[in-house]
Amino acid sequence: MSKVIEFSLPMKGFSQSPRKIWIYLPDPALNGKKCDVMYMFDGHNLFFDEVATYGKSWGMRTYLDEAKADLIVVGQDCNHTGNNRLAEYCPFHAEETYIEPLPAIRAKGRQTAEWFVQVLIPYVEKNYPVKKGRMHRGIGGSSMGGLMAEYMISQYNDIFAKAACVSPSTHFNYNALMKQIEDTQYRDTWIYIDQGSQEVHGKRRFIDEVDTMLKISHAWNMKGCHTYPHLTPGGHHSEADWERVVPTFCEYLFPEAFHV
Repeated sequence: MSKVIEFSLPMKGFSQSPRKIWIYLPDPALNGKKCDVMYMFDGHNLFFDEVATYGKSWGMRTYLDEAKADLIVVGQDCNHTGNNRLAEYCPFHAEETYIEPLPAIRAKGRQTAEWFVQVLIPYVEKNYPVKKGRMHRGIGGSSMGGLMAEYMISQYNDIFAKAACVSPSTHFNYNALMKQIEDTQYRDTWIYIDQGSQEVHGKRRFIDEVDTMLKISHAWNMKGCHTYPHLTPGGHHSEADWERVVPTFCEYLFPEAFHV
């Protein structure tokens, strides 16, 4: 029987510290077997409806239990105060947002990414049976968390080989991300990126969003990455619809973790 364990870790230099962490441990991991690991943003939304922001989680525990996947998932709680989530999950100065007028966001995404690499990963690898090495690590999230996954798979390609960029808020940092992709030398890398067909209103905006997704995907392809650009029919910008794509990105990124 799997477990989801909750604990906290300090985040020095951040207004909310310590920070809650949730870690999903499948039955094999509880019995000492080392497993691949997926690090994710907005951990409060991953497993339990009662702690999810809008009362609906991604249902990842249920799915992974039913799939009998040898995959550990680690989720970090976001900062829920004001615009702090936007700041902590924005790696570069915001070029554009869905909020008008443009809010004053002091981008701290790079510091958040450093915390994942310097604090969270070492702690998890010391205390839980995760496989080490970039081929066994993924980074993922949705919306601003998806933006962070886009950033981290490039900035820390020596740490992560896999990324799930679910409905990423690419428009916040599009130009900076494209330059970063062009400047990065990638090793073997797999990236899932998607867009829901109902995330924006109007045909023009929908076309623009899909075009952005495909341009980012193509840029990664040109650098030798494997990508899976996915359109979710009827998909909204919501946990309920992100739950629908959990099997798609998990099985694409970690096929070896699933029993055939």
